[in-house]
Amino acid sequence: MDFQPLHYIFKGTGNTSAKTLLLLHGTGGDENDLVPLAKNFGNDINILSLRGNVNENGMPRFFRRLGMGIFDEKDLEFRTHEMVHFLKEIAKKEGFDSTKIIALGYSNGANIAGATIFLHPDFLAGAILYRPMQPFKNILDGKSNSHTPLFFSSGKNDPTVNIEDTNKYLKTLNDNNLDVTFYEINTGHNLTQEDLKLSVDWFKKNF
Repeated sequence: MDFQPLHYIFKGTGNTSAKTLLLLHGTGGDENDLVPLAKNFGNDINILSLRGNVNENGMPRFFRRLGMGIFDEKDLEFRTHEMVHFLKEIAKKEGFDSTKIIALGYSNGANIAGATIFLHPDFLAGAILYRPMQPFKNILDGKSNSHTPLFFSSGKNDPTVNIEDTNKYLKTLNDNNLDVTFYEINTGHNLTQEDLKLSVDWFKKNF
């Protein structure tokens, strides 16, 4: 596979057994975007923030899309494998435990985190998904053996994500043995302080 490395920021604790919070930005963001949020999750975790390798009219993304809300699923599959390969390699380089990665993704970043959950079941120790969409139209076999905990928050007035699609995605996640905690926030596609507070509370309860 012609996998390419990803630009990243790593802030380690020096503790090789520490958990690692993997930050995955939305469309047009980069590896700096979500770093300010990380401090809310504690001082005893590593921070690893990535920049997507796809460029859409000058905007970084983690995978290509064919139109608004229409994913290039072949590219998404390739980029997901590419990211997981990179995470395993960078874990060796930076000295963190690749079995203790909790993803935090917003929008496009939440979608590649979701793809990872299905293509590499149980690779992630958990995931925080802000404004996600189901990554693949047809999910074949991505059942979790460890009932991976997931935080999922949608915007009640989100113009980019249909509520029926969200409900279908939630059912798919539950059918694949994921332990989903779902919140519908009274907002649009943007992130809010409520998202942050709820996800921090969820993180502290689960990790």
